[in-house]
Amino acid sequence: MFEKQVQIPSASELHSTQPLSEAMKKIKKERDELVREVISGKSDKLLVIVGPCSAHESAPVLEYVKRLGKLNEKVKDRLVLVPRIYTNKPRTRGVGYKGMFLQPDPENKEDIVKGIRTIRELHLHAITESGLTAADEMLYPENYSYFEDVLSYVAVGARSSENQMHRLVSSGAEVPVGIKNPMSGRIDVLLNSIFASQHPQVFKYGEWQVATNGNEYAHAILRGMVDFHGNDVPNYHYETVMQVLEGYQKSDILKNPAVIIDANHSNSGKQFRQQIRIVKEVLQNRSLDESFKKAIKGFMIESFLVEGNQKHNVVFGQSITDACLGWEDTERLILDIAEKA
Repeated sequence: MFEKQVQIPSASELHSTQPLSEAMKKIKKERDELVREVISGKSDKLLVIVGPCSAHESAPVLEYVKRLGKLNEKVKDRLVLVPRIYTNKPRTRGVGYKGMFLQPDPENKEDIVKGIRTIRELHLHAITESGLTAADEMLYPENYSYFEDVLSYVAVGARSSENQMHRLVSSGAEVPVGIKNPMSGRIDVLLNSIFASQHPQVFKYGEWQVATNGNEYAHAILRGMVDFHGNDVPNYHYETVMQVLEGYQKSDILKNPAVIIDANHSNSGKQFRQQIRIVKEVLQNRSLDESFKKAIKGFMIESFLVEGNQKHNVVFGQSITDACLGWEDTERLILDIAEKA
């Protein structure tokens, strides 16, 4: 049984009540193109999608993004920094906290309308104060329309990459969509998801039958895998990256071969400090092999103001989901990536 509680306004209604200014639209257009140029290989910059596992509270996220905006001025000749403002992120078992979209206050009950308004306000402030547009995970495809005008990058998670609706909505997104390998780690499944996302589709979206043109900037994210016994198995190494590249090359239809390395999750075994080592190892491999270098377009890094995590929202700027790098380590790592890019 479904108990109707609150009617949610349409995306267009909420866009109109919290619109982007013309200056913000200009920033987003320029930022979207920067990300596309990296994925397509037109730019040799590296993409760094970095920020908290889950954006659970506006104030620390905004402080983080402001710091990232200042750091961006030092590295923008070599990197494209995209803050993670992940607002649909639930706990792994799907019980309890389910992200800002459902719970704008992680300690209180669900309030979706307030959640949407809180997220839009956060994005508008972040763009104004940092000059950066953000990334989010498309956990629920039907929610994407509420934020499509503020995001410059979208990720599809490992548990969602085999889902047909995620593939269909990715085909209509106007920004690059990174698709993570499934939990099994199967590269053929990952490539099938990219194939579906890059091609035109017709499907039901909201109250409409819609048609898409396909998203040629859909690409691969390697986040590690989980074996039959539940053990984390990394896949950021040379051999797996080249396997993905070979899959691209065997297809005469897939466009813009690109791989992003997710330095956390099963690649690090959720040992958050291992992200530093993993990024440096990938950078070293880029310096040794030209094909590997061309394939690797950047990194995903989980980071917040304070390292580690907490069960409840007590420490300002510390994750309440997966453990993250702290700001000082993050800043050093980003400067290191820029130097070796």
